[in-house]
Order: sequence, then C-alpha cells, then structure tokens
Amino acid sequence: MTRGFLLLFLSLIFLGSASLAADPLSADGDDGYQLWLKYEAVTNPTIKAEYLKYTAFIGQPLKGELLQSASRELQTGLKKLLGKSVNITNSLGGRSGGIVFKIETGADSAQKAEGYQIKLLGGNIVVSSKSEQGILYGTFALLRHMQMQQPMKGLSIASSPKVRYRMLNHWDNPDGTIERGYAGQSLWKWHELPERVDPRYTDYARANASLGINGTVLNNVNASARFMSQEYIVKVAAVANVMRKYGIKTYLSVYFAAPKTLGGLTTSDPLDPQVRAWWKEKVAEIYKEIPDFGGFLVKANSEGEPGPQDYGRTHADGANMLAEAFRPYDGIVIWRAFVYKADPNADRFKAAYEEFVPLDGKFDPKVIVQVKNGPIDFQPREPFSPLFGNMPKTPLGVEFQITQEYLGFATHAVYEAPIYKECLDSDTFVNGSGSTVAKVVDGSLHGYARTLMAGVANTGNSRNWTGHPLAQANWYAFGRLSWDHQLSSEQIAQEWVALTLTRNQKASEHITALMLRSREIYVDYNTPIGLSRPWMGVHFAPEPWQNKGSRPDWTAVYYHRADSIGLGFDRTASGSNALAQYRPEVQQQWNNPDKTPLPYLLWFHHVRWDQKLSTGRSLWEELCTRFYTGADSVVWMQQQWDLAKENLDTQVYADVAERLKVQRREALWWRDAWVLYLQTFARQPVPAGFNPPKQTLDEIKRSVNVYLMR
Repeated sequence: MTRGFLLLFLSLIFLGSASLAADPLSADGDDGYQLWLKYEAVTNPTIKAEYLKYTAFIGQPLKGELLQSASRELQTGLKKLLGKSVNITNSLGGRSGGIVFKIETGADSAQKAEGYQIKLLGGNIVVSSKSEQGILYGTFALLRHMQMQQPMKGLSIASSPKVRYRMLNHWDNPDGTIERGYAGQSLWKWHELPERVDPRYTDYARANASLGINGTVLNNVNASARFMSQEYIVKVAAVANVMRKYGIKTYLSVYFAAPKTLGGLTTSDPLDPQVRAWWKEKVAEIYKEIPDFGGFLVKANSEGEPGPQDYGRTHADGANMLAEAFRPYDGIVIWRAFVYKADPNADRFKAAYEEFVPLDGKFDPKVIVQVKNGPIDFQPREPFSPLFGNMPKTPLGVEFQITQEYLGFATHAVYEAPIYKECLDSDTFVNGSGSTVAKVVDGSLHGYARTLMAGVANTGNSRNWTGHPLAQANWYAFGRLSWDHQLSSEQIAQEWVALTLTRNQKASEHITALMLRSREIYVDYNTPIGLSRPWMGVHFAPEPWQNKGSRPDWTAVYYHRADSIGLGFDRTASGSNALAQYRPEVQQQWNNPDKTPLPYLLWFHHVRWDQKLSTGRSLWEELCTRFYTGADSVVWMQQQWDLAKENLDTQVYADVAERLKVQRREALWWRDAWVLYLQTFARQPVPAGFNPPKQTLDEIKRSVNVYLMR
C-alpha cells in the first residue's frame, strides 16, 4: 500500500467517523446531518454579549457519566454559538460568571427525578435537578434557549416529563432493511458490531436526549429470534454502552416462539415450566451484558406472528410469563395491542377492544399494553382507539407513527404533530368531561405508575437521517410531546424551524404555515371525510379498487365500502356497532350522520352519494372538491417554501423544493385515481369548475401495477 493511498484511506475513515458535534456544513451547504443541534452562531450582538457573561467556566462538581455528556454538549454548543472555548471545573470556590450543574438532593418532592430547573443565581446560570439525567435534559433546554436567542434576564425555566417511558420503536431488521423505512438502511450495523461502534450512534443518542427521549427499541416488532442469541446480545450491548451515556435505555423486540426456534424446546407455551425457565435464563443472560437493559417489546398473535393464543393462552398469560422473568430487574414488558383475527364477518376496528378489555386487571404490574393511536393502523386520520379509558387497571401506552407509512413515504411533506395532538386531546369521557387520552397515557386519570409514549422511528442511514428534510420535524415533535403533551403543534413547529432552518421571522412564518396545513392538505387529496385504507399491496400508490387478499381486511374495498348507493363504513348499531365501544358522550358525537363532524363521517357512516352535507354540497361534490383543492394546495405549499428561499440554505431549499414537485405530481395521481374509481359507483360528472382527469381509470391502474411488479 502506498503512503498516498494510506493517507487517503485514513482520511476517509476519519470523515466517515466524524460525529455530529464536530460535523461542519458540507461544501455545498447544510446536508441535514446536524438536525436541530446545529448551534448556529448567535448574530444579535446584544444577546451574544449577554450570553458571554456566563462563559467563564462550566461547573461540574461531580464526575458522573451523564454529567460529563452534559458538559461536553455545553462546550460544543458554546463554541459554536459564541465562538468561545469554555473549560470545565470541578471546584467552584464561590466563582461567578459560569454555568453550574447542581444536584438538588433536597429539591421539592413534586419535581420528578428527570425534571430540571434553570435559573440565574449568584451570578451564574444554575442547571439543577434531582438526577444527572435531569441535568442533561436541562443542559439541552438551556442550549435550545440560546439557539433561539432568548434573553437571559429573568431566566427561570422548570420542566418535568409527564410520561415516564419516552421511546422510539425501530422496525429495523438484522439484514439492514427497515420495515416502513424511507430514509435508507438501518442505523445499526450488526455485521460490524461489537468490534466497531459507529460514531453515528452517539449522534443519534444526543439527538434523542435533547428531546428527553429515554428509550430505544433497536429491532422490528416482527422480530427475529437472532436477537436472543449470545452473539447478538453482545452486539446489542455495544450499542447500549453508547445509549447509556445519554440516559437512554436499550430495549429489544422479541420473537415469542424463540424457546422453540432458538432454544430447541418442543413448545413456547407460556405456562410450560421449561419455557418459563428458558426466558428467565435468557433475561439473566441479557442483564449480565447490559445491566440497565430496558425490557421487551412484543408483537404476538398479530398478522401471523406467534403468540400465547397458539397454545390456548391469553395475551395476559404471555405478557406475565415475560414479566416474571424481569422480576429481579428494573426492566418492563411492553405488549402491543395491535391484534386482529382473520374474521370475514368482523370489523377490524373492534378487534383490539374485544381481545384486551376482558383482560383488564390481569396483567402483571411490570406490563404496559401499547396501543396505536387509532383502531385501524396509522391512517392519515383516525378516531382515537376505544381502548383508551376502558382499561383503568392496566397501564396503557400510546404508539404513534413517526415514519410516514401511510403519509407519502419520504416524498410528501406531512407534519405529524397535529395527528399526535388530535389523539392526545380527544376526550374519552370515561370519568366525565376532560378525561382526555393524554390523561390516560400520562397516568393522571387512572393512577398508572408506569406510563409510556412510543413512536415508530423514521430514521435511517440517509445523511440527513429522515430522507425528507421536513420529516425531521416529526421526530422532533414526537420527542417534545412525549416530554410535555401540552405543547402546541404551532409552538413545536416554530421551535424546529428556528433550530433547524432559519431564524428569519418572515421565512419562519411561511414554513410554519406550510407545516401546520400539510396534514390537512394530504388528507384532502388522500383520504377526505373519513375515508381510510385506499392502498394495501403497495402502501405507496393509490389502490382503492384492490379487492383481492388472503383475508377481507387486507383489501381496500373492505374499508371504504363504495357501492351504487354510497360510501363509507357503517359502524353504528345498524352496522358493526363499533361505536358502542365508546362512552355515550363520544357516541353522541359520531352516531348521527347529520351531526358527525366531516373529518369522521365515513369512518362511521355509509352515506348516499346525493346526501347533502353541512357544506351544502352532496357527498360526491364534497369528495371531488376535497380531492381537487387538496391536490392544488400542494402548489400553495410550493409557494410558501419559495417565499422562504432567500433565508434558507441552498442545499436544503433545493431538496425540499424538488420533493414538493414530486408531491404535486403524486397528489394529482391520488386525486385522479379516487375520482375515476368512485365515479364508477356515483355515476356523476366531475362538478363544474374542476377539469376531469386526463387519464382513464385503466391507465391509472396500470401506473399503479408497476409497483407490484418484481
């Protein structure tokens, strides 16, 4: 090997391992790698001078691992924000003019261990908490305050998380693929671990810690037993060693049949003594390598995955067996409620309620049941799951999508905070008015000791992490809401734009407006007025005509039920009666088609094509209006983005501008597919003012079939 080649080789290794903290903008501009931790230089001279008053030192009285991470982050942030290197000291000696960490052992008992306070005291900025983890979160909060160039005068910030377990669920596979992943391959390089630990893992941990996320499930819920092998436990431990430095616990999804496939047993029956012993030994083996292991996430007896029902047992039997294995440790079992049987006469909407509500109170205290926000499957809009409020004796966590499985993958800009808020703010009425889903999830309604909010991650090995640059905002929004669900979608959007894209006020207003309307625009051209599931085999292309599947609920026609009379799924007493799973006050909102809010109309009612709606238009006219105005509104999104152009990095601007062009083309595709297909039932012309699609339905179908070819 020549010396020149060796130098080139070493330089490539160095560049490949550079961390986010030291990652400069690329030669062509901002490549998105730094996320919301760019720490762009403070430009306001008055604010900068004010900040510099507190850069004499960083006071770190103790040497805990999390405190060291906080100090390093503060050094990085201050260097970039203010251009000043700040030293760390363990001896304060009455000094002032610095930023000081303080563990408050006698702090107000109302403050949770992970909570923090930031205030001016004795000429210093003091970040205090009961725990090192709280200090770390407070440090990120202080840096967020400074990135947004907020004044220090009267500084007083106090915050505690409302939910205990705040985690990402990665649907990553051992071969590097990601189920429902649209940002490249998996972050986890299993073939390199444990010897080589990619520095990107540290950058991932920093980004999560900055939002207060404290857990990560590394692998797909459609799990491989491989992760229970000693070979992979050691690999997982290497990742956990990185996560630990930022207060993040590592979890694994488990394959319920692992005792048979990996352990060589003849059964995986949760009541079999040998099976129970196998899991106890396996959990002990994991804790030997990962002493702070978080626990297991389980998908069982769902979509073909094995589970306790294979042996005539219940979900509680399966979950409790695993919980028993965790009894000597701090770990938990998270059991997913995403289940539905292949019953041609059933309504999938009702499945989770029917299986889990009878088990309320039968789960071990170490078990949390994780419920998707809606009763079907991450649709662009769904009513909240009726499980919320109906299992008062069982901790229920909420599962949101961050990855855009049914939201246009990585080519459509859809800001998801309104989806999260719509669910969290929904009133279950279980204990009267104000019994919101958020109060169920945070434990305040039923007194759950263990509370959970999970998001299916949208990260991959794409340089900018999420594929679409604006999709970073969904990761950010999930983290912020898992910490404090009372934050508004608008506040979070404004924060993210200021931290990530631009501090210019006018540009921020244009981008924030785009983000806040993006979900409704997508719904209008994709699934307006409560339509759901217009795709099955592709998950990307419009397929409202899809009627062939191994089971009825794996077809599109099962959900929208278009016929010559009308459209929509009757879930009232005259239909599947799914509405009966909600409290009477909720039923009243949705029971009468004339009074049901339009966003939920077709979720609960089969409506005639000529039925006049609250807008004054017939169902057919309203649908066409939504399809056309939704697709045309993507042009408005392009205009808003262009208005911010002069205050955006050129690389980021171009990336989003090009994706918006794709979104416009695909929105027209969705519009035409729906209009032409539904027109075969409604047998009415496209309303005046809208041009009929140029393509035929057969031509649209052929364009979709391309995505089904091998």
